Amino acid sequence: MGIRLGQHFLKNQYFAQMLAQAAHITPDDTVVEVGPGKGALTKELLKHSRRVLAIEKDPALIEKLRETFPDEVAGGALTIISGDIRNFKPETCRGLTSTGYVVAANIPYYITGEIIRQFLECDTPPRTMALLIQKEVAQRIVAHDKKESILSISVKAYGRPRIVAKVGKGCFNPPPSVDSAIIAIEDISKDFFSGFDEQSFFKVVRAGFASKRKYLGNNLAVIFEKERVSQVFAALDIAEKTRAEDVPLQKWKLLTLQLFERGFQN
Repeated sequence: MGIRLGQHFLKNQYFAQMLAQAAHITPDDTVVEVGPGKGALTKELLKHSRRVLAIEKDPALIEKLRETFPDEVAGGALTIISGDIRNFKPETCRGLTSTGYVVAANIPYYITGEIIRQFLECDTPPRTMALLIQKEVAQRIVAHDKKESILSISVKAYGRPRIVAKVGKGCFNPPPSVDSAIIAIEDISKDFFSGFDEQSFFKVVRAGFASKRKYLGNNLAVIFEKERVSQVFAALDIAEKTRAEDVPLQKWKLLTLQLFERGFQN
């Protein structure tokens, strides 16, 4: 996947090694690599796992990967899938179970959030994701400034994100305009949603962040009765002038449980 498709190729092998290690791969794991490009990360992943599924969109790069890893392809250690990652469905791929695969990738910046959601929300999510993404996005996911976002809340509902390392723009060819970071999302599961509806949770979160200029209560009052929102805030000890970015994950869960006791209003 070349620069015309939004990817900057990693040329620093040290960070390829660090990303592979951050995925906590066991020999029995299947690794899904998104956009392998010229194979810098692929080389490291093959050292840790007996099976790597590399999903690549660019035909020229697919041919290059086959030339670089002929023995691994012939022996079945490396399977190259031609296509757009956004059309890939883990639940339809043999061998991908919630305990048996991880995702490792140098992700094009413009589809970072989409790819993360795709794997976390699917029926068979990976155990771990180790990703090389834009540094500012990584910081937003872990709420580096103590301010939450839809993305940070969404990721934390499924797993534990942590920044592994900062990666300078000079480690890529061509170099991007911003720095990057390796982020690991560990212990991925859907346990957080035990006892309540996943879709209801995200309806509340999206509603709460609908307008940054408004307080959380005013945003939620658009789809829930204002009186009901006030009652729930009082019960959960949430101040009237609270903003969505200041509400932690567990509080969002309690908000969802309380607000949906009387059903969705719109």
